[in-house]
Amino acid sequence: MSRVAKNPVVIPSKVEVSITHDAIAVNGPMGKLTQALCGAVKVAREGDAVTFVAVNDSQHSQAMSGTVRALVANMVRGVSEGFVRKLTLVGVGYKAAAQGTNLNLELGYSHTINHKMPTGVTVETPSPTEIILKGADKQVVGQVAAQVRGYRSPEPYKGKGVRYADEVVAIKETKKK
Repeated sequence: MSRVAKNPVVIPSKVEVSITHDAIAVNGPMGKLTQALCGAVKVAREGDAVTFVAVNDSQHSQAMSGTVRALVANMVRGVSEGFVRKLTLVGVGYKAAAQGTNLNLELGYSHTINHKMPTGVTVETPSPTEIILKGADKQVVGQVAAQVRGYRSPEPYKGKGVRYADEVVAIKETKKK
């Protein structure tokens, strides 16, 4: 059995979980998330915890039990606390401005980049070189952060570009004559 799936997911008091035969829905103060379930994992609620058991001893069933447990744990954390991803802009003239559900980026191109935020993700810009993305769904927040970083990823010689706040860019040495 997967070692991850052996640990049950503890449900906080402000979170509601409903399990059907093909999906699990988690509702909390930050929103509502649903996840489709595969037939290889048996999900059961026992008191204030959700347990996960592989249906049979196949490798697929064992692997999916740990995967489903991790997905549900992220859903519970997302609707109770939420997920935050921070980005920083490094470079002369690089600026970001949040306007409602849009993020306007000036990254050294001849045009301004307007990135529309998907539903469930909010954006803040406390300073022109900082971007904070918040949301309940870990996958969506991470995907939006990767898309914004992809507009101008950090280059290895000066380190200019959009990077995650905790990212370390290894600077290469330039050619010598």
